[in-house]
Amino acid sequence: MNRNGRATSPGDRLIKMRGKLDRGPVEFKSHIVQQEGELMTIATRDVISVPPTQSIISAVATMTECGFRRLPVTDAGTRKIRGIVTSGDVINFMGGGDKFKLVRVRHHGNLLAAVNESVRTIMTSRPETLPENARIIDALELIVGKKIGGIPLADANGVLSGIITERDVLRMLAAEHSPLAVEDVMSSALRVTAPDSPIITATKDMTKYRFRRLPVVSDDVLFGIVTATDIMRYLGSREVFSRLTTGNITEVMDLPVRTLMAGSLITTTPDTPVNMAAQEMLSKNIGALPVIENSRLVGLVTEFDLVRAFSEE
Repeated sequence: MNRNGRATSPGDRLIKMRGKLDRGPVEFKSHIVQQEGELMTIATRDVISVPPTQSIISAVATMTECGFRRLPVTDAGTRKIRGIVTSGDVINFMGGGDKFKLVRVRHHGNLLAAVNESVRTIMTSRPETLPENARIIDALELIVGKKIGGIPLADANGVLSGIITERDVLRMLAAEHSPLAVEDVMSSALRVTAPDSPIITATKDMTKYRFRRLPVVSDDVLFGIVTATDIMRYLGSREVFSRLTTGNITEVMDLPVRTLMAGSLITTTPDTPVNMAAQEMLSKNIGALPVIENSRLVGLVTEFDLVRAFSEE
């Protein structure tokens, strides 16, 4: 039952549909030019970072204002990399996993107190990094092999000098023609949530299964997608605080996921060429496209799926 006493669909649903999901081991082709230092040519060099002592709410506000899904954490004086905080870390903290102990145990559920802890308490320490002279193939091996969406670049002293993301790599690879269609690369076994499912159910699913997004489905109708960034923005925009009365996090995390859904829904079809899907994601600045066939959701194609597909071609 939801807070209004209405029955809801199960929040943790797995929809299995026809399609191709397991593409097997990745073999990077020789068409990717391999030169030392080439990664810096497509990386972001002017990187915003925060010190480990910055408050969680301040770091999340920076990510929200800048539209980032990740933020390097560096020493204030030396800019040496100490960690990285991602949208995944934030939803873990808000109720998704072990980092929720900071709220539930240390602050007895008081979100207002917990968000003023330092960002070092939720950041991922010792993140994967690459040297300045790394090649694009090195980034691909981490992105595809370890499913990492963004990798800080460091100089010989460990000082932050750039960051490379899935989107940066996709922008480069999408210029190459591929004969593949969306149905060849999409995920077709989807875990979905219902519009009236609590936000905390979504954070738990995303953390447990390492998803960044969940399609929102009711009676086989796609209502939208809720993403880790949507949930992080809920906190970073401080909208969450306008809904608090006692300060307890359950007041805001028991609200339905439809609370966070906004904007138009952009979709694609199974027979769409992957190049077109990539250009759509890049131009609209989105990380995934629901795949619709005969008015039904049959899959989801993400930046990761496309990067992997292009790297295999």
